[in-house]
Amino acid sequence: MNKSKKLFKSKELGIFLVLVAMFLVFSILSPQFLKLNNIFNITKQIATLGICSVGFTFVLITGGIDLSLGYQISLINIICAYMMTKMGVHWVAAIMISILAGILIGLINGLIITKTGVAPLIVTLSMMTILNGLSYLISKGLPMFGFPRSFSFLGQGSILSVPVSLIFLLIIIAIGVFILNKTYYGRYFYAIGSNEEATKLSGVNTGKVRILVYSLCGFFTSIGAILMLSRLNSAQSATGAGFEFDVLTACVLGGVSSSGGKGTMLGAFIGVLIVGVLDNGLVLLNVSEYVQLVIKGCILLIAVVYDTMSRANSEKIKRMKAINANNA
Repeated sequence: MNKSKKLFKSKELGIFLVLVAMFLVFSILSPQFLKLNNIFNITKQIATLGICSVGFTFVLITGGIDLSLGYQISLINIICAYMMTKMGVHWVAAIMISILAGILIGLINGLIITKTGVAPLIVTLSMMTILNGLSYLISKGLPMFGFPRSFSFLGQGSILSVPVSLIFLLIIIAIGVFILNKTYYGRYFYAIGSNEEATKLSGVNTGKVRILVYSLCGFFTSIGAILMLSRLNSAQSATGAGFEFDVLTACVLGGVSSSGGKGTMLGAFIGVLIVGVLDNGLVLLNVSEYVQLVIKGCILLIAVVYDTMSRANSEKIKRMKAINANNA
């Protein structure tokens, strides 16, 4: 009984009900929304968002942020496409090298943040500009296309009518859940986000954990970028522009605290579904792209404000309980 009460009070249930409500609204407003082809389109569209949200959730839980994620996607796309189309590298080798490049970017972010003490916001904002410039230097501002069919299958193909990208998404989400809930590194992520100084005093090498977190973020981002490249069948330097804010919106909507220390992979995944359904529904209703930006910006602002106020209220309750305990 207590478990069921706890479940019904959980934040995940609240955001799941929001998702259900959105499904109902869009299914009423657009007869195309609930068609099987459209549902599969949504799963393909959110694959990159969902996979990137896994690494981004780790970063947020530790109290960090990675604003370079969007241009990591752009650069990985360009690197992978360049190797396949200009250098004749086999697509499997191109994918492996691209993933290593993603890990390297995350590793550099983590090292700079850890060794210099500069705020993650500033470091990753600077990295965002660097990666943007590098992608344009390689592509010269021109799109790249003409990939092997076997590569395109990753983002566009299906196995027994199930999109391959959905299979990848579910596997990555499962890996994220395992890391966060079943490993001691997952506990370290929460501990650092809640109180880094206390975690350091308890003997945890918080610097190494932060480097690991950003490296994992780069790893998952590179996988998401490759799936996006395969689905779009074209690489452009502007592909990932602003994508980091979609990922941030999804994670915060899913209850992952922007201040660190709180959040679940399930919540982040539901947040991804909300953003995916919202994007798809607005497109079906022919809502202007600029109006969509305004709506998503407002949603992100509301989610962050709610998260901040909830955290402040929680801290206030803790202080009151401590005062009452001392008085007693």
